[in-house]
Amino acid sequence: MPEVPPAHRHPDGPVADLVLPCKDEAPALEVLLPRIPAAFAVIVVDNGSRDGTAAVAERLGASVVHEPVPGYGAAVHAGLLAATREHVAFMDGDGSFDPAQLLPLLDDVRSGRADAALGRRRPVDRRVWPWHARLGNGLIVWWLRRRLRMAAHDIAPMRVMGRQALLDLDVRDRRFGYPVELLQKLTVAGWRVSERDVDYHPRAEGTRSKVSGSVRGTLRTARDFARVLR
Repeated sequence: MPEVPPAHRHPDGPVADLVLPCKDEAPALEVLLPRIPAAFAVIVVDNGSRDGTAAVAERLGASVVHEPVPGYGAAVHAGLLAATREHVAFMDGDGSFDPAQLLPLLDDVRSGRADAALGRRRPVDRRVWPWHARLGNGLIVWWLRRRLRMAAHDIAPMRVMGRQALLDLDVRDRRFGYPVELLQKLTVAGWRVSERDVDYHPRAEGTRSKVSGSVRGTLRTARDFARVLR
């Protein structure tokens, strides 16, 4: 495994688990995993991949969990159950985010400034976030902020929080509605939330989004979102 850059090392070794839900993300993991800060122990949840995702993850030193039940929420929950450290982070495994930007989020939670630290996407290019995906995300966020006075401005594609607290929150959706249910429940529970901008990059070459890669995918996701809205 390539050496981790000095700025990404942590003197105490991993202090949090990082869950990467993945389906057919082998090309992305080749580039992403060597860049993970040493503060995180990586758990790759293979959600039915056919491209060698698990083999790449194991070769590059990540723990691998196999979740046969399809769905983003199913993969996230499997990773949460596999995590063992006090704090746990979540991030897409498609190479669209800089894992170093998890460190300020982790610091917000470990320092006690927040119960949950969330990333707010800032596209590096207008083509990164298709109009249909941006519109769907915006409508959901608008509804949650209006209905529940939610603090966040995005559906938290990068996030850090306490493992046990998240388990106690009892998020039950196992499809793409998971992050919406999560935001609803932590808002109702009165969690203190911090939100930081994170760069949103193009996906790694050789991978394709299951959500924003097509209008059909976005509509399917919007249906899952709507199902869990209160």
